[in-house]
Amino acid sequence: MTRDPATDGLQVYIVGGAVRDALLGLAPGDHDWVVVGATPEDMARRGFIPVGGDFPVFLHPRTKEEYALARTERKSGRGYKGFTFHTGTDVTLEEDLRRRDLTVNAIAQKQDGTLVDPLDGTADLRARVFRHVGEAFAEDPVRILRLGRFAARFADFSVAPETMALCRRMVDAGEADALVAERVWKELSRGLMADAPSRMLDVLQASGALARVMPELQGVDDVAADIDRAAAAGLSLAGRYALLCRLTPDREAMGRRLRVPAECNDYARLLPEMLAGLDGAQEGGDAADAQLALMERADALRKPERFFDLLDTVAVLRPVDKPAWQSRVAAVRGVDAGAIAKACAGEPARIKESVRLARLERLRAG
Repeated sequence: MTRDPATDGLQVYIVGGAVRDALLGLAPGDHDWVVVGATPEDMARRGFIPVGGDFPVFLHPRTKEEYALARTERKSGRGYKGFTFHTGTDVTLEEDLRRRDLTVNAIAQKQDGTLVDPLDGTADLRARVFRHVGEAFAEDPVRILRLGRFAARFADFSVAPETMALCRRMVDAGEADALVAERVWKELSRGLMADAPSRMLDVLQASGALARVMPELQGVDDVAADIDRAAAAGLSLAGRYALLCRLTPDREAMGRRLRVPAECNDYARLLPEMLAGLDGAQEGGDAADAQLALMERADALRKPERFFDLLDTVAVLRPVDKPAWQSRVAAVRGVDAGAIAKACAGEPARIKESVRLARLERLRAG
């Protein structure tokens, strides 16, 4: 490893996901580092930039990767914020690793590549098992959400029975009730974008947490396969979220409570409209009128790409002739509304209906 003047002489270790992913043969993401035996003043003298709030975390002066001082933690209240942290030159690497969530995330690597694995996380990696590090797992309810997200990302891993039992005890003790909307959405959105998002729902349901963090969600068993097909098709987060709550009458309430992004809420609201509208557009009578009505309700003329993305979402549930709809939208958008408005000079009340009639004629002409 190339000598780094900023860390020369420090005891630094790569920890967590980067080590786990490298051992699994996956491309690691950002490196997180732990520094043992140093003080905040030591880090500042070396040019590191302090960014931590609750405990000392620093950005490397050149790479901007995060370096955290080794720490221990003690439960001091309910929820994921109820902790007191201790950092000091006396905190060992092993103590730092023992405060982590899962054994597979509690492996460190020295700068020369040597592994430090006091909790035998490498054995659980080989066995493809998620196992909690210790009873301290129960002190942070976010770890239930993270466990679900990891299950969605690593579809060939199982959850150790004792870990699932601990999650159930946490829910029964009310820990999941302390989760705030932002953290629930952060983990849910990441789980939905994984390869097998239904596995996150499985973990949350099996632990009892699903009813606590998303009580409005209904039809989970019926949408599980849908969101996995959406993942296989590479759908956007908004499309996957719309499929997740398509059977949920209270989807708007859930979106507000979890502070879901506007785009995801829009997709969730529009998907039922798309399903009903597509049915009407294929039935007898004036199909062109039904097609235009759907475009108007879904705002396809102003936001065609969103409309096409919603068609891809519908396609997870049933066949959709997307090229035909692309042609229809293009035809309708090709109508010169400005010219029609000029032709209706002096009769502004006629403009809206005249534009719509022109659009219908385009659709009927094929």
